[in-house]
Amino acid sequence: MKHTKLYIRFFAVLSKQNKRGYCPIRCIISFNKASKKFSTGIFIDPSNWSKDDQTVTEGDVDHIAKNGLLQTISSKLQRIELELQLESQLININAIYDRYKGVNRQSAISVTEFYDTYVNKLEKLIDKDIKLSTWKKFKYIKDHVAQFVKLETIKNTAIDKLDISFLEEFEYWLKVTKNQKQITINKTIQRFRKPFKAAVNQGLLPKDPFADYKTKTVSNRIVFLTPEELVIFQDTTLVQSRLDLVRQLFIFCCYSGLAYAEMTALNRTHIQKGFDGKDWIIITRLKTSKTISIPLLPKANRVLLDLDFYSNNSLPKLSNQRFNSYLKEIAVILDINKRLTHHTARKTFASTVLLYNDVPMEIVQKLLGHSSITITEQSYGKILNKQVSKELAKFYLPN
Repeated sequence: MKHTKLYIRFFAVLSKQNKRGYCPIRCIISFNKASKKFSTGIFIDPSNWSKDDQTVTEGDVDHIAKNGLLQTISSKLQRIELELQLESQLININAIYDRYKGVNRQSAISVTEFYDTYVNKLEKLIDKDIKLSTWKKFKYIKDHVAQFVKLETIKNTAIDKLDISFLEEFEYWLKVTKNQKQITINKTIQRFRKPFKAAVNQGLLPKDPFADYKTKTVSNRIVFLTPEELVIFQDTTLVQSRLDLVRQLFIFCCYSGLAYAEMTALNRTHIQKGFDGKDWIIITRLKTSKTISIPLLPKANRVLLDLDFYSNNSLPKLSNQRFNSYLKEIAVILDINKRLTHHTARKTFASTVLLYNDVPMEIVQKLLGHSSITITEQSYGKILNKQVSKELAKFYLPN
């Protein structure tokens, strides 16, 4: 008796026979890994119950009426699930059971129940509207919320009673118990808040309980190679082949701006002739699903040639973790006192290669594949200020 994600099963409770030797038939419903049991009001002789068919056998004189009642219960539960879907209501085991019993318990839906349902809905959108990696971020927060409510003995608040204090306590818990930095906390809170706007639209909340919450501003320092450090990277050949390979790949990304995922996916089909007759990298960013077009600069192409990219139809493959681990070794060897990761190459492309060479912010945005120039300005505005300072320095030179 299965209907979409709702599972319905009937069973005889043999351990609870009455004086006549009859036992009750109970129903168990399961939805999204949660379940609930309840009585059907039917009693039978255990010998007249078919466990496999979940029906009363003909040995019971009232078997037709009793089986009809079981079918009615099953049909009603299935109809309720469909109604909730059509009404775009929050669907969980309590919502289904409460409507079956005629109880209006909307206000009793807890924070964790609501967020769990949201994450379960997101899971269905993987490879349709979102990436698996995006869903995992929300799943990670779902687990954090469950831990917060359980371990901190915080009352699992019904969402219609939710207020800003819940969010403030959650933020404190993330900082103290999970030792998260403010920039990570801001992202966590941002993702946690997202479904509660839908709760307002569904009438589960009178207003956004977090409307007055303000995230704490974090000054995020951009790490990139200076022009001098970039030259050192380019001109140094490392003895260990594994390190020199990473050095070359890093240089390629410094002059192309490709993120790790795009570097790994790159093949010959992504190198195309542009309107200007020159080679361009045309590739879709995994993170945003946006197609970006980047001129294949000579120094980037030199790396492709050195690594036999055009013959092999790909660049050598390394895991992101190993790539970053090797970069740490390279930084020590080259005496560069910075925490280098693959993403540093993308930052270097935006700053040292583009902005330091007077490329306008609007073009930097397009080459990086940012969805809006605001994102680019927030990340690289200070770097642009450094360039302004550099240009104005000549006015302070003695005559």
